[in-house]
Amino acid sequence: MDLLEFKKQLERQGETYLRLKVRPNAAETAVKDKMDDETVKIDIAAKPEKGKANAELIKFLAQEFAVTKENIKIISGAGERVKLVKIKI
Repeated sequence: MDLLEFKKQLERQGETYLRLKVRPNAAETAVKDKMDDETVKIDIAAKPEKGKANAELIKFLAQEFAVTKENIKIISGAGERVKLVKIKI
């Protein structure tokens, strides 16, 4: 599973939104699956404490989308497993 359709949307529109379901404490950070409702499942190799998992998620998405970390914002769900993330160029 990759994020190609979201990357294309980012190129076309200059921004994209991802609904994510994250699983912290995983062995590695990786995209796992896309659910029927378009929610993307991502494993995070960081503990869900003191923002570590969110920081790892932002770092991973910045690399995946080739943008700076400042261009990624967690719009909602910062303290939850389901998050809405905005990525812009």
